[in-house]
This record gives sequence, C-alpha cells and structure tokens, in this order.
Amino acid sequence: MWQGARSIFIQTENTPNVDAQKFLPNQQILPEGLQSSFLEYLSPRSTVAPPHPSPLAARLLNIDGITSIFYGSDFITVTKASDASWAHVKPEVFSLITEAVTSGEQIVHTVENKLEEAGQEGGEQDTLGYDENDSEVVGMIKELLETRIRPSIQEDGGDIEFRGFHNGKVLLKLRGACRTCDSSTVTLKNGIENMLMHYIEEVKGVTQVLDQEEEIALQEFAKFEEKLKQQKGPEAIASTIGKGSLDTANG
Repeated sequence: MWQGARSIFIQTENTPNVDAQKFLPNQQILPEGLQSSFLEYLSPRSTVAPPHPSPLAARLLNIDGITSIFYGSDFITVTKASDASWAHVKPEVFSLITEAVTSGEQIVHTVENKLEEAGQEGGEQDTLGYDENDSEVVGMIKELLETRIRPSIQEDGGDIEFRGFHNGKVLLKLRGACRTCDSSTVTLKNGIENMLMHYIEEVKGVTQVLDQEEEIALQEFAKFEEKLKQQKGPEAIASTIGKGSLDTANG
C-alpha cells in the first residue's frame, strides 16, 4: 500500500525579543510524561547531560552565534547573540529543525540521571502546579499565573516559573524568549504585577529572579540605550525596539 511522504510545514514567528525566534514544527516537542511545561538548554554540556539530552539542541547550539535553545510543548525558541545576524544563522537553524522533524528523530531523550545532575533548566516539575502544602494565597497566585499569564508568555516563545512568595513579593523567573529580553522587566511590572495586585490584596509587588548572564545582558542593554540616547536623542530608543535594528548595532 502506497503512503505519501509526510508533509512538513514549519512556521516561524518573531518574538518581543529581537534576538529570539519561535519555530513551530506542527508536532509535539516535549516528551510524554514530562512534569514541566518547558526545557531550556543554555550550554553545549546541557544538551548531552541527563536527564533530557537533545541531539537537535546540540546541533543548534553548535551554530556560531546561537546562545540558547528553549523547548515548549509544541514550539522551539532559538536565541542568538546580539552581534549575530538572523540573515546568517536562521537558514541553518531552519534546515536543522526541518531535518530533525522530517526524519522523525526523537527531539528529547529521557535517560537515567544517576548523578542527579541538573543538565537542563526545567523538566523536574511545573512550578505552577498544585502543591498541597501551598497556602491559599500561593494557590491563587499560581492559578492566575497559569490561566491568565502563562498563555501569553508562551505565545511570545517563553514561559514563566514561580520561585516563591515572601513578604508580599512574588518571585518569578522568565524563560525562553523572555529570559534576556529588554522588555521583560516591563512585562513583569506593567502586566503581571498589576494583575496579581488587582486580584490578590496580599501581593505587594513582583520581583524578577535573574541569573548572572541575565543581569549582564540587562546591564549591557541599559548601557546601549544610554549611548543611543546621547547620540540621537530620546526618540531614538522607541524607534529601534521591535524593528530588528538592534541585530546589527555596535556595542
């Protein structure tokens, strides 16, 4: 019996982060049974380490200029260095993803983690999931984040982690395209913080949890923004965001 070749259609989308692009290969990316809603690979080592190595992520991170790979349930977000050009790296990224999907290879493997090494970000558990030990307030925070916030962040090629609630402050970490985006602070303050404070009176604010790389990235963007302002005036800032001109800007 003749069977037609499998039709592969990979859609690409821009994200609020000019250095991140979202690829939708029209198939499930994360393995069945994974408790988390994402996996993130930030180094070559993470792509081969347990518990969830990924040959595709390894090949993508091997492209000069690519800095991180993020897997959502049915999409892949690829982030590049700010001095790399999409015109140069995107064709190879697209080719590798198409090749992997067409061949039917398993995107993510699950292997025994004998040394309990945390090779990838995410994967262990969904931080927005139900926990019987959560207080009523934390339960409400998670519910709002899960139903009202997470869908829009995933639409932008990222995800969100709940890291705690202390002294009225909700601790959150953004992932994927949102992780090193210059608008991430605005997203937290104007969107998430306002909504949580509106519905839950115990919430007094939101704090973004940053790792060292993210702090450096935000500091560098602030320096670039100030330099641009001095060169061209305040109007220059608004005119560059979202138009891709940051791709080729000199630091």
